[in-house]
Amino acid sequence: MQGERGAETANLPTSGGDWPAGQRGARRNSASTKETTMETIGFIGLGIMGAPMAGHLLDAGYTVVASDHRSKPPADLVAKGLRSITGHAAVAKAADIIITMVPDTPQVAEVLFGDNGVASGLSKGKLVIDMSSISPIETKVFAKKINDLGCDYLDAPVSGGEVGAKAASLTIMVGGEDKAFERAKPVFEKMGKNITLVGPNGVGQTTKVANQIAVALTIEAIAEALVFASKAGADPAKVRQALMGGLAASRILEVHGERMIKRAFAPGFRIELHQKDLNLALEGAKALGVSLPNTSTTQQLFNSCSANGGAKEDHSALVRALERMAGHEVGE
Repeated sequence: MQGERGAETANLPTSGGDWPAGQRGARRNSASTKETTMETIGFIGLGIMGAPMAGHLLDAGYTVVASDHRSKPPADLVAKGLRSITGHAAVAKAADIIITMVPDTPQVAEVLFGDNGVASGLSKGKLVIDMSSISPIETKVFAKKINDLGCDYLDAPVSGGEVGAKAASLTIMVGGEDKAFERAKPVFEKMGKNITLVGPNGVGQTTKVANQIAVALTIEAIAEALVFASKAGADPAKVRQALMGGLAASRILEVHGERMIKRAFAPGFRIELHQKDLNLALEGAKALGVSLPNTSTTQQLFNSCSANGGAKEDHSALVRALERMAGHEVGE
């Protein structure tokens, strides 16, 4: 949209009537009138991560529309003013900025380019932002298709898990053009803290793959340390407390180390999703002629967890694979 909304957006009811100054989210300037209008956000993918992210946009005063393609949106978001409409194309028609937050590359392809997909509802000047974690190679293909429709595209995967999504403290790694990034930045700022344009389309996803390598290997290292210390007779909670004051301190030791000790494996980020991300890393490494030996080993530990029924547990449950080999559970 350029300066004013189309008929689809204009007819949408707003949530909360007139918002006070400073609480209306992103605005776009009209060159002819200098007036501002609020951008409507279409949000597709209201899962563990997407639901709190959309909630922050609603709290900030955005009009947010979602598709009831698979299920009804969460009741708490509806109570905040989320508008539910039928079909991804309808979301694209109604919104100025469309955000996708779905599990994997095939799902993004289906949402964007499948029957009644986002692409069929786009008009020139709209912005599509994929915040899923998917293939950098396919991302470039998706971006080209969206650009050919006269729209901008950003790949903007996130890190921080469910905790970061709920706290609006996500790290957001963005690939795309400067002008699209500047337009999206006020939206990103409602969902995250560390927001970086790292390069052209695809580079955001490459950065996320690199992030997932580092996260997986750090989880594995902490799991090894706690299994070792616990089986040697040390209190793992006190070991973790001591390590938090030294060079080994990290956010993963803080959050995931506690999960391992307390056996709190309800998913913030599922093992099966981290397996998907490490598959992207290993496939990319093969194409680049790069060796990732520890990434490969960690993937095998995730595979062991999945083979033992843990695919949907939090990725901190990787510790279970090491515990099985040690014949010892952390905390025993």
